[in-house]
Amino acid sequence: MSIFRFNPLFRKRLKRFRQLKRAWWSLLLLLAMYLLTLGAELFCNTRPLAMRHEGRWYFPAFRFYPESAFLPDGSNTRPDYLQLARLGVFQHDFVLWAPVRNDPYRIVSKEEISGSLRETVRLFPEPRVAGLTLRQDLTLSKATGRESLLPPQTALSDCTGKHLGELWRLPADLQERLAPRWQGQAVDSLSVTLEPLEGTSLPPVELVFAASGTPRPQGRGTLRARALELLPPGTGKGMGTWQFPTGASLPSRNRKAFENLPGEIRQKIKEGRAAIAPGQESSSSWECQITTDRTYKLTVEREAARFPFRPLAGHWFGIDNAGRDVFARIFYGLRIALNFGMLLVAFSLAGGTFAGILQGYRGGLTDLACQRFIEIWSALPFLYVMILMGSIYGAGFMLLLVCYALFNWISISYYMRAETLRLRKQPFVEAARCIGLSGWTIAFRHILPNALVPLITLFPFSLVGAIGSLAALDYLGFGLPVPSPSLGELLSQAQGERAAWWLTLYPSLALFLVMLLGVFVGEGIRNAFDPRRQQRLQ
Repeated sequence: MSIFRFNPLFRKRLKRFRQLKRAWWSLLLLLAMYLLTLGAELFCNTRPLAMRHEGRWYFPAFRFYPESAFLPDGSNTRPDYLQLARLGVFQHDFVLWAPVRNDPYRIVSKEEISGSLRETVRLFPEPRVAGLTLRQDLTLSKATGRESLLPPQTALSDCTGKHLGELWRLPADLQERLAPRWQGQAVDSLSVTLEPLEGTSLPPVELVFAASGTPRPQGRGTLRARALELLPPGTGKGMGTWQFPTGASLPSRNRKAFENLPGEIRQKIKEGRAAIAPGQESSSSWECQITTDRTYKLTVEREAARFPFRPLAGHWFGIDNAGRDVFARIFYGLRIALNFGMLLVAFSLAGGTFAGILQGYRGGLTDLACQRFIEIWSALPFLYVMILMGSIYGAGFMLLLVCYALFNWISISYYMRAETLRLRKQPFVEAARCIGLSGWTIAFRHILPNALVPLITLFPFSLVGAIGSLAALDYLGFGLPVPSPSLGELLSQAQGERAAWWLTLYPSLALFLVMLLGVFVGEGIRNAFDPRRQQRLQ
């Protein structure tokens, strides 16, 4: 025999809700997420769940033990179990750790991330540019900076009167394209690729003229060696920048391009990486020039050991600007957000239901007085009241809950008032009055069970709104006190740390997932409780 007996209408609605697969699976996922967060200490904790030390059992995740319980000269403060484990105190003991050895309040030491620092190597050629002054017949009248572009054996010391075509192969339409420039017309910048003549050692270049609008007997052009010709053969695209994990001899990406570098350049890179002292808290760099058949600039920069820090082994979602694990703060922050939403919605539904039934059933002067009170109460600025209460009593979970509950019941009361006004004229209410039942009995034992549809339908949407409101207050700095884990507080950090993409991505995904599941559940309940069945037009 079943303990709970549901009426046929409710069973029909429940069956209809289960047929909506998206809503049903969203409900299961949301419940599973809530249950996991309720047992957050079992899954994400720096204190062992159970351990046996020197013949005695300890349960640090659930009880406080001083450091003196494990070290003879220890203090009476809470011990750092991870540090004790690294020191070998529990080497011969049985220790049961949580799957994730982090908590939302532990500050990660910089020694833990020093092994994950990267070294960025950049190799790029020095610019090879020369300035040429050309007459209208394309003869050279002046050349500057030619030493950086042309090989030493090229004799251009006396370039007066030398035709540009004696050095490079000129396009057939070059004179035609330069004619408007000599005539003083307004022209845009011009870039022409010049290939070397056969049997010469000159590199391919680009001849660049700036925009002009005045007539000139001679033009000032710039020769620029094409960058592709400056790269060693076989390096491919992306050559020039590599990232080396600490202690690795090969980069994490573009290894083929690195291995194709000349041995002299690879040796210089090795010297540059060795020149940076390990264990520095701030980033440092080393640079030099390498001259082979051309000149390169080489820089080696080591990543700074500072917070916030990107995701790494043991800290999958990265570290925030205070050195705390982001995954642990999201995990515990979801528990606070879901608990806050559940409690707030429960108080709001209870207060709104009582006020709505009182107005709808009593009617008359009671209804009129309550409506005027609600209008005045809803006109109070909630954020100002929140700031005032926080400055007097201090920010806290209970203060947020009470302040939100004082304002959040108003919308619920409107729905319950309208539903009660509809039901109080029904025959079953008139029959209850005829047999002498009291007004409170009729309201809460007969009208309320038949008015639960708005409450059940609004519950998921109210939960989503409560979670979003808590995140918004935490983002603005008027929410939970520091250092409580919070999704909004992580997003507030991300605003000041634009480069720390993990502070934006993972809290946003967690908040989006919870709110999306809540909306799917709410839509499913609304469709399941809709008295109008879906009809197909024939």
